[in-house]
Amino acid sequence: PADTPPAWLLLGRVMHERLRPARHRFVYPVFYLRCNLDRLPALRHWWFGIDRWAPLSLATRDYGPRDGSDLAAWMRKLLAEANLPADGEIWLQTFPRVFGYAFNPVSFWHCHDRAGQLRAVLAEVNNTFGASHRYLLCAPDRCAIGPDTVLSCHKALHVSPFCVVEGSYAFRLRDTGGTSFAGVDYYDATGLVIRTAIG
Repeated sequence: PADTPPAWLLLGRVMHERLRPARHRFVYPVFYLRCNLDRLPALRHWWFGIDRWAPLSLATRDYGPRDGSDLAAWMRKLLAEANLPADGEIWLQTFPRVFGYAFNPVSFWHCHDRAGQLRAVLAEVNNTFGASHRYLLCAPDRCAIGPDTVLSCHKALHVSPFCVVEGSYAFRLRDTGGTSFAGVDYYDATGLVIRTAIG
């Protein structure tokens, strides 16, 4: 809708639980940004910058092609190459830079079709060594992604010193009114190892 804001600043919590080799769980508060990539210029303010320093900011070189180019155009090209709808809104959910600093363990690109249905999600994962990997996810039947849809992929990036690069991820996404939830479960050959939730 025309009256939809170009972005939301969301408050939530991250829960991270490792089940093996030793059980460990922690929860901490966070705030994150969900922005319409076609409307980034509308976000510019003295306290929020796009590709410039501000108390809160978003640097386009932190995402996608990592060269500062148009993120929406890059994502639509990726969708088209995967034969997925590329004609709807694309919303990036990420942690903004705070006074120039940010670390995003995972950012989610929510890709909709023209009717507004969620059809694909790009999970952009970063590790503490400066490496990143992008997982393009869609429903098993390539239809709309709902709250009960499980999006699966093979692990391809070293993230934790406790886990080698093997196994798979299961992603679950759910938006209800003013709330947002993202869950990521990591499985190795013997079962569930790590559970993470953002919401």
